[in-house]
Amino acid sequence: MASAAQQLVTHLEAHLPNFLAYWRQHMKIADDDKYIDHVEQNGLAVFELVKEALLRSLSSETVERLANKIAKERAEMNVGIGALVYNVNLGRRLVINHALAAPLPVDELSPLIDHLNELFDQFLFHAITKYNELKEKELHEKNALIARSHQDRLTLLGQMSSSFVHEFRNPLTAIIGFIQLLKFEHPHLPYLDIIDHELQQLKFRISQFLHASRKEIVESEKETFSLYQLLEEIIEFLYATIVDSDVDLSVAIDESIHIFAYKDQLRQVLVNILLNSIEAVKEREKPRRINIAARCQDGSIIIEIANNGPSIPADIVETIFEPFFTTKKLGTGIGLYICKKVIEDHGGDICCSSDDNMTTFSIRLPA
Repeated sequence: MASAAQQLVTHLEAHLPNFLAYWRQHMKIADDDKYIDHVEQNGLAVFELVKEALLRSLSSETVERLANKIAKERAEMNVGIGALVYNVNLGRRLVINHALAAPLPVDELSPLIDHLNELFDQFLFHAITKYNELKEKELHEKNALIARSHQDRLTLLGQMSSSFVHEFRNPLTAIIGFIQLLKFEHPHLPYLDIIDHELQQLKFRISQFLHASRKEIVESEKETFSLYQLLEEIIEFLYATIVDSDVDLSVAIDESIHIFAYKDQLRQVLVNILLNSIEAVKEREKPRRINIAARCQDGSIIIEIANNGPSIPADIVETIFEPFFTTKKLGTGIGLYICKKVIEDHGGDICCSSDDNMTTFSIRLPA
């Protein structure tokens, strides 16, 4: 007399055409899927696993091999993992439902059902593991491609900067020098302060490109300086822009805070964020507010620059520090990238948070 397992296999084979037809009709697969012709073949292959599991000892490698094959097909077609799980579980449900209808005593059928569920669980484990592995590899390759693309663009920018920087800086330095002479010889001549301020801004922008184009920036030695005094210098430098934009600026900095850092680099970071903040608040009606605060906390120095300009969408906040990303019509997309690079080179970090009330840039530096 045939064993319970043999009887169950015979029963399932008798219903195989119905099983495959229903599974094919109700599974999740697109009409343009290039593996659509493999559907019945894959279904039969899974059914062969069921028979093997019931009649003979089935190795884990055999299950894993088929699971990996199907996972590769689904990953290649960029099908969500949900569809893969759904289709496997649809096959499981159909097999189990047909098995439950077999003319076998419950005490003989029950362990066979458990064995089938164990088979499908093992199959799903291998399929999902392989699918995730392939998708992670794909994501890693895309990120590597993006990184190489950014690096290529930075290299190109460096080459362009090296070619043109002297052409930009030499006449600019001469003009700034002659402006200083004019201010000395004609102290009451109007508009000289404005011209000097705009030239300094231009010099600052050129310096940004220099910072972006070189992997290592040759600077003077690190020094210890007062953060409060540095902010005073920066505010004085930006005073005309602040007044012209009608911005209410508040400063709350502990005057005892001193930082050991490259002063020029940190000045560039703070100037860049303040200029961005001023441009942001100009997009809204008064009052336009920018708040600067700094404190010592848990062995770190925290600097926060907040403005009440328009909020930054959450998806953009995650990418504003990427090179060449900008929302400005005439932006270069390197300002915040330079800020991030400088702060990280100092062993710190920078982040941004934004809501309907305030947008805050937070800088953490080692104390």
